[in-house]
Amino acid sequence: MEFKVTHRCHTTRARVSRMVLAHGETALPTFMPVATQAAIKGLTPEQVESLGITLILNNTYHLNLRPGVDVLKAAGGAHLFEGWRHNMLTDSGGFQLVSLSKFTTITEKGALFSSPFTGESTILTPEESISIQHAIGADIIMQLDDVGEYISISRYIGPRVEEAMERSIRWLDRCIQQHESSGQKHTQNLFAIVQGGLNPSLRDKCLDGMLERKDRVSGYAIGGLSGGEEKDVFWRIIKQCADRLPEDRPRYAMGIGFAEDLLVCVALGIDMADCVFPTRTARFGVALTHTGPMNLTLGKYAKDFDTIDSMCPCLTCRDGTSRALLHHIVTHETAAAHALTIHNIVFQAQVMGRARDAIIAGTFPDYLRSFFASYFGDRGYPEWCVAALRSVGVDLLENSNIPMVSGGGAKWEYSDAA
Repeated sequence: MEFKVTHRCHTTRARVSRMVLAHGETALPTFMPVATQAAIKGLTPEQVESLGITLILNNTYHLNLRPGVDVLKAAGGAHLFEGWRHNMLTDSGGFQLVSLSKFTTITEKGALFSSPFTGESTILTPEESISIQHAIGADIIMQLDDVGEYISISRYIGPRVEEAMERSIRWLDRCIQQHESSGQKHTQNLFAIVQGGLNPSLRDKCLDGMLERKDRVSGYAIGGLSGGEEKDVFWRIIKQCADRLPEDRPRYAMGIGFAEDLLVCVALGIDMADCVFPTRTARFGVALTHTGPMNLTLGKYAKDFDTIDSMCPCLTCRDGTSRALLHHIVTHETAAAHALTIHNIVFQAQVMGRARDAIIAGTFPDYLRSFFASYFGDRGYPEWCVAALRSVGVDLLENSNIPMVSGGGAKWEYSDAA
Protein backbone atom coordinates (compact mmCIF):
# COMPACT_ATOMS: atom_id res chain seq x y z
CA MET A 1 0.00 0.00 0.00
CA GLU A 2 1.04 3.55 -0.75
CA PHE A 3 -0.80 6.01 1.46
CA LYS A 4 -0.23 9.76 1.49
CA VAL A 5 -2.26 12.60 2.98
CA THR A 6 -2.31 15.36 0.35
CA HIS A 7 -4.65 18.00 1.83
CA ARG A 8 -6.07 18.88 5.25
CA CYS A 9 -9.05 20.98 6.27
CA HIS A 10 -7.92 24.17 8.03
CA THR A 11 -10.75 23.85 10.60
CA THR A 12 -11.89 20.24 11.04
CA ARG A 13 -9.85 17.03 11.09
CA ALA A 14 -10.95 16.14 7.55
CA ARG A 15 -8.26 15.18 5.07
CA VAL A 16 -7.80 14.04 1.49
CA SER A 17 -5.45 11.12 0.87
CA ARG A 18 -4.09 9.09 -2.01
CA MET A 19 -4.21 5.32 -1.47
CA VAL A 20 -2.59 3.09 -4.08
CA LEU A 21 -3.22 -0.65 -3.88
CA ALA A 22 -2.51 -3.57 -6.19
CA HIS A 23 -5.56 -2.79 -8.35
CA GLY A 24 -5.09 0.94 -8.67
CA GLU A 25 -5.60 4.22 -6.87
CA THR A 26 -8.49 5.22 -4.63
CA ALA A 27 -8.96 8.80 -3.45
CA LEU A 28 -9.99 9.20 0.18
CA PRO A 29 -12.33 9.93 1.87
CA THR A 30 -14.55 7.45 0.07
CA PHE A 31 -17.67 5.35 0.51
CA MET A 32 -17.47 1.64 -0.36
CA PRO A 33 -20.59 -0.02 -1.83
CA VAL A 34 -21.11 -3.52 -0.45
CA ALA A 35 -20.99 -6.51 -2.79
CA THR A 36 -21.90 -9.16 -0.22
CA GLN A 37 -22.16 -12.09 -2.63
CA ALA A 38 -19.42 -10.87 -5.02
CA ALA A 39 -21.79 -8.49 -6.82
CA ILE A 40 -23.44 -5.12 -6.23
CA LYS A 41 -27.08 -6.24 -6.38
CA GLY A 42 -28.63 -5.28 -9.71
CA LEU A 43 -25.50 -3.94 -11.37
CA THR A 44 -22.77 -5.39 -13.55
CA PRO A 45 -19.10 -4.69 -12.73
CA GLU A 46 -18.91 -2.45 -15.80
CA GLN A 47 -21.84 -0.39 -14.56
CA VAL A 48 -20.29 0.00 -11.11
CA GLU A 49 -17.01 1.03 -12.70
CA SER A 50 -18.83 3.60 -14.88
CA LEU A 51 -20.12 5.28 -11.71
CA GLY A 52 -16.56 6.13 -10.71
CA ILE A 53 -16.32 3.53 -7.95
CA THR A 54 -12.78 2.26 -7.33
CA LEU A 55 -13.19 0.36 -4.03
CA ILE A 56 -15.92 -2.14 -3.09
CA LEU A 57 -16.44 -4.56 -0.19
CA ASN A 58 -16.89 -8.33 -0.40
CA ASN A 59 -18.09 -10.52 2.46
CA THR A 60 -15.69 -13.19 3.70
CA TYR A 61 -18.24 -15.25 5.60
CA HIS A 62 -20.70 -15.52 2.72
CA LEU A 63 -18.08 -16.15 0.02
CA ASN A 64 -16.61 -18.92 2.15
CA LEU A 65 -20.01 -20.62 2.25
CA ARG A 66 -20.87 -19.94 -1.40
CA PRO A 67 -19.13 -20.38 -3.82
CA GLY A 68 -16.38 -21.55 -1.45
CA VAL A 69 -12.62 -21.22 -1.31
CA ASP A 70 -11.96 -23.96 -3.88
CA VAL A 71 -13.98 -22.15 -6.55
CA LEU A 72 -12.33 -18.81 -5.75
CA LYS A 73 -8.87 -20.35 -5.97
CA ALA A 74 -9.72 -22.05 -9.26
CA ALA A 75 -10.97 -18.72 -10.63
CA GLY A 76 -7.78 -16.94 -9.61
CA GLY A 77 -9.44 -14.89 -6.85
CA ALA A 78 -12.57 -12.81 -6.47
CA HIS A 79 -11.45 -10.05 -8.85
CA LEU A 80 -11.43 -12.45 -11.78
CA PHE A 81 -14.40 -14.44 -10.47
CA GLU A 82 -16.69 -11.39 -10.39
CA GLY A 83 -15.04 -9.37 -13.17
CA TRP A 84 -13.98 -6.45 -10.94
CA ARG A 85 -10.80 -4.65 -12.06
CA HIS A 86 -10.41 -2.20 -9.20
CA ASN A 87 -9.72 -2.32 -5.48
CA MET A 88 -11.52 -4.59 -3.06
CA LEU A 89 -11.79 -4.85 0.71
CA THR A 90 -13.05 -7.92 2.54
CA ASP A 91 -14.52 -7.95 6.01
CA SER A 92 -13.33 -10.80 8.23
CA GLY A 93 -16.59 -12.50 9.16
CA GLY A 94 -16.57 -10.88 12.60
CA PHE A 95 -19.84 -9.03 12.05
CA GLN A 96 -21.59 -12.32 11.28
CA LEU A 97 -20.71 -13.46 14.81
CA VAL A 98 -23.38 -10.94 15.80
CA SER A 99 -25.80 -10.83 12.88
CA LEU A 100 -25.99 -14.66 12.78
CA SER A 101 -25.48 -15.17 16.52
CA LYS A 102 -28.19 -17.84 16.75
CA PHE A 103 -25.99 -19.99 14.50
CA THR A 104 -22.74 -19.20 16.34
CA THR A 105 -20.78 -20.23 19.44
CA ILE A 106 -17.68 -18.14 20.24
CA THR A 107 -14.63 -19.56 22.00
CA GLU A 108 -11.01 -18.44 22.27
CA LYS A 109 -10.17 -20.72 19.36
CA GLY A 110 -12.71 -19.08 17.05
CA ALA A 111 -16.38 -19.07 16.12
CA LEU A 112 -18.30 -22.29 15.54
CA PHE A 113 -20.95 -21.66 12.87
CA SER A 114 -23.89 -23.69 11.70
CA SER A 115 -24.48 -22.81 8.06
CA PRO A 116 -27.85 -21.03 7.66
CA PHE A 117 -28.13 -22.81 4.30
CA THR A 118 -27.22 -26.44 5.11
CA GLY A 119 -26.88 -26.59 8.90
CA GLU A 120 -23.33 -27.91 8.47
CA SER A 121 -20.95 -26.87 11.24
CA THR A 122 -17.71 -25.05 10.48
CA ILE A 123 -15.27 -23.12 12.63
CA LEU A 124 -13.94 -19.71 11.69
CA THR A 125 -10.64 -19.00 13.42
CA PRO A 126 -8.44 -15.92 12.97
CA GLU A 127 -6.10 -18.05 10.87
CA GLU A 128 -8.91 -19.40 8.72
CA SER A 129 -10.40 -15.93 8.22
CA ILE A 130 -7.07 -14.67 6.89
CA SER A 131 -6.62 -17.74 4.68
CA ILE A 132 -10.09 -17.25 3.16
CA GLN A 133 -9.31 -13.59 2.49
CA HIS A 134 -6.03 -14.62 0.86
CA ALA A 135 -8.02 -16.91 -1.45
CA ILE A 136 -10.44 -14.09 -2.23
CA GLY A 137 -7.44 -11.92 -3.09
CA ALA A 138 -8.75 -8.66 -1.63
CA ASP A 139 -6.44 -5.65 -1.59
CA ILE A 140 -7.41 -4.84 2.00
CA ILE A 141 -8.21 -7.62 4.45
CA MET A 142 -9.59 -7.29 7.98
CA GLN A 143 -8.60 -9.06 11.16
CA LEU A 144 -11.15 -11.41 12.70
CA ASP A 145 -12.55 -9.53 15.69
CA ASP A 146 -14.99 -10.39 18.45
CA VAL A 147 -17.74 -7.78 18.19
CA GLY A 148 -19.47 -9.03 21.32
CA GLU A 149 -23.17 -8.39 20.80
CA TYR A 150 -25.58 -5.62 19.93
CA ILE A 151 -24.55 -3.80 23.05
CA SER A 152 -26.17 -0.57 21.97
CA ILE A 153 -29.73 -1.79 22.43
CA SER A 154 -29.30 -2.07 26.22
CA ARG A 155 -26.27 0.23 26.42
CA TYR A 156 -24.46 -2.73 27.92
CA ILE A 157 -20.81 -1.91 28.58
CA GLY A 158 -19.87 -4.70 30.98
CA PRO A 159 -17.86 -7.95 31.10
CA ARG A 160 -18.84 -9.37 27.69
CA VAL A 161 -17.69 -6.19 25.94
CA GLU A 162 -14.37 -6.22 27.78
CA GLU A 163 -13.91 -9.91 26.97
CA ALA A 164 -14.59 -9.25 23.28
CA MET A 165 -12.22 -6.27 23.22
CA GLU A 166 -9.35 -8.20 24.79
CA ARG A 167 -10.00 -11.21 22.56
CA SER A 168 -9.89 -8.95 19.50
CA ILE A 169 -6.35 -7.89 20.43
CA ARG A 170 -5.28 -11.51 20.89
CA TRP A 171 -6.94 -12.50 17.62
CA LEU A 172 -5.14 -9.65 15.86
CA ASP A 173 -1.82 -11.22 16.83
CA ARG A 174 -2.93 -14.53 15.34
CA CYS A 175 -4.11 -12.78 12.17
CA ILE A 176 -0.78 -10.96 11.86
CA GLN A 177 1.17 -14.20 12.25
CA GLN A 178 -0.97 -15.99 9.65
CA HIS A 179 -0.71 -13.08 7.22
CA GLU A 180 3.03 -12.61 7.54
CA SER A 181 3.76 -16.32 7.17
CA SER A 182 1.69 -16.57 3.98
CA GLY A 183 3.82 -14.47 1.67
CA GLN A 184 0.85 -12.19 0.90
CA LYS A 185 2.00 -9.25 3.02
CA HIS A 186 3.21 -7.17 0.08
CA THR A 187 0.05 -7.55 -2.05
CA GLN A 188 -2.69 -7.66 0.59
CA ASN A 189 -2.96 -5.16 3.42
CA LEU A 190 -4.16 -6.14 6.89
CA PHE A 191 -6.28 -3.70 8.94
CA ALA A 192 -6.82 -3.92 12.70
CA ILE A 193 -10.28 -3.29 14.20
CA VAL A 194 -10.71 -1.22 17.36
CA GLN A 195 -13.39 -2.63 19.68
CA GLY A 196 -14.57 -1.71 23.18
CA GLY A 197 -18.27 -1.07 22.75
CA LEU A 198 -19.64 2.17 24.15
CA ASN A 199 -17.13 2.30 26.99
CA PRO A 200 -14.48 5.00 26.40
CA SER A 201 -12.05 3.33 28.81
CA LEU A 202 -12.27 0.03 26.95
CA ARG A 203 -11.85 1.84 23.63
CA ASP A 204 -8.67 3.46 24.95
CA LYS A 205 -7.38 0.13 26.21
CA CYS A 206 -8.01 -1.44 22.81
CA LEU A 207 -6.36 1.50 21.05
CA ASP A 208 -3.29 1.05 23.27
CA GLY A 209 -3.04 -2.59 22.21
CA MET A 210 -3.69 -1.95 18.53
CA LEU A 211 -1.22 0.95 18.34
CA GLU A 212 1.51 -1.23 19.82
CA ARG A 213 1.18 -3.31 16.66
CA LYS A 214 1.26 -0.35 14.27
CA ASP A 215 4.34 -1.56 12.37
CA ARG A 216 2.56 -4.80 11.48
CA VAL A 217 -0.73 -3.46 10.13
CA SER A 218 -1.52 -1.19 7.18
CA GLY A 219 -4.57 0.59 8.57
CA TYR A 220 -7.21 0.74 11.27
CA ALA A 221 -10.97 0.32 11.46
CA ILE A 222 -13.45 1.35 14.14
CA GLY A 223 -15.88 -1.50 14.73
CA GLY A 224 -18.79 -2.27 16.99
CA LEU A 225 -20.93 0.76 16.10
CA SER A 226 -23.99 1.37 13.88
CA GLY A 227 -25.94 -1.19 15.88
CA GLY A 228 -28.61 1.17 17.16
CA GLU A 229 -26.62 3.16 19.70
CA GLU A 230 -27.56 6.75 20.45
CA LYS A 231 -26.02 9.09 17.89
CA ASP A 232 -24.51 11.27 20.60
CA VAL A 233 -22.58 8.21 21.80
CA PHE A 234 -21.71 7.14 18.24
CA TRP A 235 -19.92 10.34 17.25
CA ARG A 236 -18.01 10.61 20.51
CA ILE A 237 -16.61 7.08 20.10
CA ILE A 238 -15.67 7.85 16.48
CA LYS A 239 -13.90 11.04 17.56
CA GLN A 240 -12.12 9.35 20.45
CA CYS A 241 -10.71 6.68 18.14
CA ALA A 242 -9.93 8.96 15.19
CA ASP A 243 -8.07 11.39 17.45
CA ARG A 244 -5.66 8.64 18.51
CA LEU A 245 -5.24 6.67 15.29
CA PRO A 246 -1.99 7.30 13.37
CA GLU A 247 -1.85 10.11 10.81
CA ASP A 248 0.00 7.88 8.36
CA ARG A 249 -2.61 5.10 8.21
CA PRO A 250 -6.10 4.97 6.65
CA ARG A 251 -9.00 5.17 9.13
CA TYR A 252 -12.13 3.15 8.37
CA ALA A 253 -15.51 3.51 10.15
CA MET A 254 -17.36 0.24 9.61
CA GLY A 255 -21.05 0.10 8.70
CA ILE A 256 -21.61 3.84 8.19
CA GLY A 257 -24.03 4.81 5.39
CA PHE A 258 -26.36 7.74 6.14
CA ALA A 259 -25.17 10.93 4.45
CA GLU A 260 -25.09 12.93 7.69
CA ASP A 261 -23.08 10.15 9.39
CA LEU A 262 -20.60 10.08 6.53
CA LEU A 263 -19.91 13.81 6.61
CA VAL A 264 -19.64 13.96 10.40
CA CYS A 265 -17.17 11.05 10.26
CA VAL A 266 -15.13 12.78 7.55
CA ALA A 267 -15.03 15.96 9.65
CA LEU A 268 -13.78 13.89 12.60
CA GLY A 269 -10.93 12.45 10.52
CA ILE A 270 -12.34 9.25 8.97
CA ASP A 271 -11.19 8.20 5.49
CA MET A 272 -13.36 5.19 4.58
CA ALA A 273 -16.87 3.91 5.26
CA ASP A 274 -19.15 1.15 4.01
CA CYS A 275 -22.80 0.18 4.34
CA VAL A 276 -25.54 -1.75 2.54
CA PHE A 277 -27.85 1.25 3.07
CA PRO A 278 -27.78 2.85 -0.41
CA THR A 279 -28.30 -0.42 -2.29
CA ARG A 280 -30.73 -2.00 0.17
CA THR A 281 -32.86 1.12 0.46
CA ALA A 282 -33.03 1.29 -3.35
CA ARG A 283 -34.70 -2.11 -3.37
CA PHE A 284 -37.33 -0.72 -0.99
CA GLY A 285 -38.06 2.17 -3.33
CA VAL A 286 -36.13 4.95 -1.61
CA ALA A 287 -33.98 7.41 -3.54
CA LEU A 288 -31.27 9.40 -1.75
CA THR A 289 -31.22 13.12 -2.52
CA HIS A 290 -29.60 16.31 -1.26
CA THR A 291 -32.89 17.23 0.45
CA GLY A 292 -33.21 13.85 2.18
CA PRO A 293 -34.38 10.32 1.30
CA MET A 294 -37.36 10.19 -1.08
CA ASN A 295 -39.79 7.31 -0.60
CA LEU A 296 -41.08 6.71 -4.12
CA THR A 297 -43.67 4.18 -2.97
CA LEU A 298 -45.82 7.07 -1.71
CA GLY A 299 -48.88 7.94 -3.75
CA LYS A 300 -47.93 11.61 -4.07
CA TYR A 301 -45.35 10.62 -6.69
CA ALA A 302 -47.88 8.90 -8.99
CA LYS A 303 -48.21 12.03 -11.18
CA ASP A 304 -44.81 13.57 -10.48
CA PHE A 305 -42.99 13.64 -13.80
CA ASP A 306 -39.77 15.24 -12.55
CA THR A 307 -36.63 13.16 -12.31
CA ILE A 308 -35.39 12.18 -8.85
CA ASP A 309 -32.91 15.05 -8.87
CA SER A 310 -32.45 17.43 -11.79
CA MET A 311 -28.85 18.12 -10.71
CA CYS A 312 -27.84 14.46 -10.46
CA PRO A 313 -25.49 13.15 -13.19
CA CYS A 314 -26.48 9.49 -12.78
CA LEU A 315 -27.90 7.60 -15.77
CA THR A 316 -31.33 7.28 -14.13
CA CYS A 317 -31.72 11.04 -13.78
CA ARG A 318 -29.86 11.93 -16.96
CA ASP A 319 -32.15 9.70 -19.04
CA GLY A 320 -35.21 11.47 -17.67
CA THR A 321 -36.68 8.55 -15.70
CA SER A 322 -39.59 10.16 -13.85
CA ARG A 323 -40.62 9.75 -10.25
CA ALA A 324 -44.03 8.70 -11.57
CA LEU A 325 -42.60 5.80 -13.56
CA LEU A 326 -40.47 4.71 -10.63
CA HIS A 327 -43.49 4.92 -8.33
CA HIS A 328 -45.41 2.72 -10.78
CA ILE A 329 -42.79 -0.06 -10.95
CA VAL A 330 -40.87 0.27 -7.70
CA THR A 331 -40.78 -2.94 -5.59
CA HIS A 332 -42.55 -4.71 -8.51
CA GLU A 333 -40.01 -4.60 -11.36
CA THR A 334 -36.28 -5.23 -11.05
CA ALA A 335 -35.71 -2.31 -13.43
CA ALA A 336 -36.74 0.09 -10.66
CA ALA A 337 -34.32 -1.39 -8.14
CA HIS A 338 -31.62 -1.23 -10.79
CA ALA A 339 -32.35 2.44 -11.57
CA LEU A 340 -32.48 3.47 -7.91
CA THR A 341 -29.31 1.54 -7.07
CA ILE A 342 -27.43 3.45 -9.76
CA HIS A 343 -28.79 6.73 -8.43
CA ASN A 344 -28.07 5.97 -4.76
CA ILE A 345 -24.49 4.84 -5.38
CA VAL A 346 -23.84 8.01 -7.37
CA PHE A 347 -25.38 10.07 -4.57
CA GLN A 348 -23.05 8.53 -1.99
CA ALA A 349 -20.07 9.00 -4.30
CA GLN A 350 -20.98 12.65 -4.81
CA VAL A 351 -21.33 13.31 -1.09
CA MET A 352 -17.77 12.08 -0.57
CA GLY A 353 -16.39 13.48 -3.83
CA ARG A 354 -17.66 16.95 -3.04
CA ALA A 355 -16.17 16.62 0.43
CA ARG A 356 -12.78 15.85 -1.15
CA ASP A 357 -13.10 18.81 -3.52
CA ALA A 358 -14.04 21.15 -0.66
CA ILE A 359 -11.14 20.01 1.52
CA ILE A 360 -8.74 20.62 -1.35
CA ALA A 361 -10.28 24.05 -2.04
CA GLY A 362 -10.21 25.01 1.64
CA THR A 363 -14.02 25.32 1.80
CA PHE A 364 -15.01 22.15 3.67
CA PRO A 365 -16.76 24.00 6.56
CA ASP A 366 -18.85 25.85 3.97
CA TYR A 367 -19.71 22.57 2.27
CA LEU A 368 -20.86 21.12 5.59
CA ARG A 369 -23.11 24.13 6.27
CA SER A 370 -24.56 24.04 2.76
CA PHE A 371 -25.20 20.29 2.75
CA PHE A 372 -26.79 20.14 6.18
CA ALA A 373 -28.97 23.19 5.46
CA SER A 374 -30.32 21.52 2.32
CA TYR A 375 -30.68 18.07 3.88
CA PHE A 376 -32.35 19.10 7.16
CA GLY A 377 -33.54 22.64 6.57
CA ASP A 378 -37.26 21.90 6.68
CA ARG A 379 -37.19 20.13 10.02
CA GLY A 380 -34.10 21.28 11.88
CA TYR A 381 -30.55 20.08 12.47
CA PRO A 382 -30.19 16.95 14.59
CA GLU A 383 -28.70 17.96 17.93
CA TRP A 384 -25.99 15.30 17.70
CA CYS A 385 -24.78 16.62 14.32
CA VAL A 386 -24.52 20.13 15.73
CA ALA A 387 -22.53 18.89 18.73
CA ALA A 388 -20.24 16.67 16.65
CA LEU A 389 -19.34 19.40 14.17
CA ARG A 390 -18.90 21.99 16.92
CA SER A 391 -16.26 19.67 18.42
CA VAL A 392 -14.14 20.30 15.31
CA GLY A 393 -14.86 24.00 14.89
CA VAL A 394 -17.96 24.14 12.67
CA ASP A 395 -21.17 25.62 14.12
CA LEU A 396 -24.18 24.82 11.94
CA LEU A 397 -26.33 27.26 13.93
CA GLU A 398 -24.08 30.26 13.34
CA ASN A 399 -25.76 32.78 11.01
CA SER A 400 -28.55 30.27 10.38
CA ASN A 401 -32.29 30.45 11.00
CA ILE A 402 -32.61 26.67 10.98
CA PRO A 403 -33.38 25.33 14.47
CA MET A 404 -31.73 22.44 16.28
CA VAL A 405 -33.94 19.49 17.23
CA SER A 406 -33.38 16.62 19.64
CA GLY A 407 -32.40 13.30 18.12
CA GLY A 408 -32.72 13.29 14.35
CA GLY A 409 -31.38 11.29 11.47
CA ALA A 410 -32.20 10.65 7.83
CA LYS A 411 -35.46 12.31 6.78
CA TRP A 412 -37.95 9.58 5.93
CA GLU A 413 -41.44 9.98 4.51
CA TYR A 414 -43.55 7.48 6.40
CA SER A 415 -47.14 8.07 5.32
CA ASP A 416 -48.87 8.28 1.98
CA ALA A 417 -49.64 11.91 1.22
CA ALA A 418 -51.69 11.27 -1.93
